[in-house]
Amino acid sequence: MSSRFLDLADPMFDVTSAVVHEAREESFWARTSYGYAVLRHAEVTALLKDRRFRQGSAQWPAQNGIHSGMFSQWWDDTLLSLEGKDHLRVRRLLNPAFKQGVIAQMVPGFAELANELVDSFSERGSVEFVKEFAEPYASRVLCRLLGLPESEWDHVAHWADDLGKCFGVRIKDDLPRIEAALEGLYGYCDAVVKDRSANPRDDLVTSLVQHQEAGALTSEELSVALVFLVFAGMETTRNQLTLALQTLLAHPDQWRLLGERPDLGRNAVEEVMRVNPTVTWITREALEDVDLGDGLELRSGEIVQVLSHSAGTDPRAQPDPSFDIEVEHPMHMGFGGGVHHCLGHWVARMDMAVALPILAARMPDAHHDGPGRWLPVSGNTGAVNYPISFTPTPRLA
Repeated sequence: MSSRFLDLADPMFDVTSAVVHEAREESFWARTSYGYAVLRHAEVTALLKDRRFRQGSAQWPAQNGIHSGMFSQWWDDTLLSLEGKDHLRVRRLLNPAFKQGVIAQMVPGFAELANELVDSFSERGSVEFVKEFAEPYASRVLCRLLGLPESEWDHVAHWADDLGKCFGVRIKDDLPRIEAALEGLYGYCDAVVKDRSANPRDDLVTSLVQHQEAGALTSEELSVALVFLVFAGMETTRNQLTLALQTLLAHPDQWRLLGERPDLGRNAVEEVMRVNPTVTWITREALEDVDLGDGLELRSGEIVQVLSHSAGTDPRAQPDPSFDIEVEHPMHMGFGGGVHHCLGHWVARMDMAVALPILAARMPDAHHDGPGRWLPVSGNTGAVNYPISFTPTPRLA
C-alpha cells in the first residue's frame, strides 16, 4: 500500500524526478492532487485497456475550479471528453485524413519544409529553436493536413499556443488568455468553414463541411472539432520536438548517430516519447467501483493519472531502460491508449521522424546556448524558448 503523495498541481513539481521513481519502487500507485497515479508499466498497460475505466479528462476544468464559461463548454464537447456513440461518430468522420497511408504521401513535403527552415539559420550557427523551427514546422504541417492557407501559420500558432495552456497546471491563472485564444480560433475556423461551403476543395475542412451539410455533424460539432484539431495538432508536436532536442543533445553520441543514420528517425521518436513525453500523464475515470490491488480501491467517478515517464522508464518492463535510439523498448504511453488513442499519432510520428535526422545531420555539434525557458514538468510540458548553437553549415540551395 502506498503512502506517497505527489503534488502534480505544483508548477515546481517534476514528474520525471527521483521522487516519482522512489514512489514507483515502493508501490505501483501513489496519491496525487488530481486523484491517484499509476506508476509502473505493467499496471499502466492493463489500466489503459480496462473497460471499467473511461477517458477522465472531462473532469479537468472542474478539478481546477472552472465550472462554466466558453472554455468549459468547449472542453465538454471535444473528442477528449466525448464518450460512446458520439465519440465514435465524430472520430470516424475525422479518421480518413489521419491514416498512415495518407500521411506517408506527405513525407517528401516534410523533408522539404524541415530543410527550408534549417536553411534560414544554418549559416548563422545559432537558432531559437521554438520560434524558428518547432513552431513553424508543426504549424505548417498542420495547415497542409487540414487544407488551411500555409501563409497564415503564425496566426494559428499564436492562438494554439495560448489555448495549449489549458493542458497546464496553471490553467486557472491562464484562463483569460485561453478563452481569448478560443474565441480567435472559433472565428478563424468559422470563416474557413464558410469559404469551403462556397468554394469546396480537396481537403479535410471541405470533407467535414460536407458531412455537416449531410447531417452527420452539427455546425457546433464541426466548429469544436476544427478548433481542437488546429490547437492540439500544433501544440503537442511543437512541444515534443523541443523535448526531443533536449533529450538528444544530452546524448551527443546518439545525436551524431541519428545524423548519420536517418533510418533511425522513427525509433528516435519512440525513444524520446518514452523518456521525455510532452503529455506527462493520461487520465482515466472509474466507471464503477474497482479494486486494483495493493490497497488501491477506487469508487465510481474517481480519477487515476497514468504517469507516462514513470511507466516508460520502469526497469521491471525492460532490462535496461536507458535512452538508446537503436533499441526498441516496450510501448510508451505518449499517445494514450484505448478508444481515445491519439487521432493524429501518425502525423506526429512521421513528421518528427523526418525532421529529427535532418536537424542532427545539419547541426552535428549542436549544444544548448543557455537553459532556455520551459513549461512546468507536469501536465503538458515543453520549451517556451530554447536557444541552440552549432558550427555554421551552408544552405542546401
